[in-house]
Amino acid sequence: MNFKFILLSMLILPLLGGCAQIELASHFGKQAVNGHSKGSYKVGSPYRIKGKKYYPKVDYDYNKKGVASWYGPGFHGKQTANGEIYDQNALTAAHKTLPLPSIVKVTNLRNGKSLIVRVNDRGPYAHGRIIDMSKRGAELLGFKNQGTTKVRVEVLEAESRKVALAAQNGRSTRNMEVAMNKRSYKPQTYKAATNKVPKVKAVRAAKVLTSVPRLPAKRLFVQMGSFSTREAAMKYASSLDSYGRALIQPATVDGVTYFRVRLPAINTANADTLLRQVSNGGYKTARIVVD
Repeated sequence: MNFKFILLSMLILPLLGGCAQIELASHFGKQAVNGHSKGSYKVGSPYRIKGKKYYPKVDYDYNKKGVASWYGPGFHGKQTANGEIYDQNALTAAHKTLPLPSIVKVTNLRNGKSLIVRVNDRGPYAHGRIIDMSKRGAELLGFKNQGTTKVRVEVLEAESRKVALAAQNGRSTRNMEVAMNKRSYKPQTYKAATNKVPKVKAVRAAKVLTSVPRLPAKRLFVQMGSFSTREAAMKYASSLDSYGRALIQPATVDGVTYFRVRLPAINTANADTLLRQVSNGGYKTARIVVD
């Protein structure tokens, strides 16, 4: 086995908790995928999947809540959108529009566990999901068995700029996210960051017991539209009676108040069903949101 890979297997992993001990060295205890490619930097042009158009862009302010899913066995060993070979046991993820690679912090809103992962693939495209985690990422965030969970996804700007620079210079960014999950690691601010690509250092494997406070419960909705006046929102909401009782929720963005029309969902499965129903009814811009 490659010596460098053995060293990586000893890196301390995530900011995990729930009052459980985590065998951190176990993350890289699985066999490496042969033929790893270093990948390349990619933003990409607008593209269309299943009739919907997506617009990739650099967005260092990205901070959204939504539903996460995971993908694994069917894609393991295949090429990702930035040219790497997908490893379901790595700390990576797929996103529809963020640059490849990017670094994001994903927080499971059901249990408070967080993980820093590297985005190196495109997707997901089903049921309004906002991110697709690797199998290992889903395991560490505690939602592999249930399949989906409510999450917050935040771009880490300084870290994202570093991996972008490394990829643009033809350097591999594989496993750079691993060191960012050390217990002592603190996300950098961009002003304090340098353009030097950090070297991954081996540290002694250990068990970590981290207590993470449970986060407040988050609600799921299918957002149907957003309006500048309450009257317009009320009129639109009344046209949705066949799908359930729509709620009107005001929100202020950049000093401007909007009125969002949303259908409440009791769980992820219910949100999926609602989204499918309204989409079949012609409401193609509807999406699942978490509040």
